[in-house]
Amino acid sequence: MNWFRKNRPKAAPRSASNEISAKGILVFHHTSDVIQAESILKQAGMAIQVMGPPPNLRTGCDLVIVFPLISELAVHRILADADIQPIQTVPVHDTLLLPVSLFQTRDFGDYLMVRAANMKLTVHKSSRQIVNISGGGCPDVPWLADQLIGKTLDTATAPNRLGKTLCGYALHLAWEEMHRQCPG
Repeated sequence: MNWFRKNRPKAAPRSASNEISAKGILVFHHTSDVIQAESILKQAGMAIQVMGPPPNLRTGCDLVIVFPLISELAVHRILADADIQPIQTVPVHDTLLLPVSLFQTRDFGDYLMVRAANMKLTVHKSSRQIVNISGGGCPDVPWLADQLIGKTLDTATAPNRLGKTLCGYALHLAWEEMHRQCPG
């Protein structure tokens, strides 16, 4: 074995800091901009995720878009073509800038509750029947609950097809997460 092979530096192992630096955050003034940007970027095939902003990036909008930093130019081009302008793009370079999950899950034995932002969706695990919807402060929450409670995740209409408010959007996020956690 030659000296170089024996003494060459080892590649750095993948670590949390490597993973952090590979992400960027798009910050917006309004939640409606995040919702519209999410839809456009997903239609364009971009690997993005909507999350909560880290404390030092809160602007009044409780959502940010996390994206692979290597895609920054493409993301900005797609958004510019749609006339959507983030107020800030921030590389995630330390743990203080980590976005927070919008989801909290609570298992009650026979029931599973997923909370997304301020909206909660509870289902009976074995039947996948929606048993409760609560939270938010939008005027359509009682109507959304009336439309969904008693139906199963498979037969109910997706919340984003029913409601157009922030609460309807958050309920749809909970709905998608519930489908991941309570597969049929």
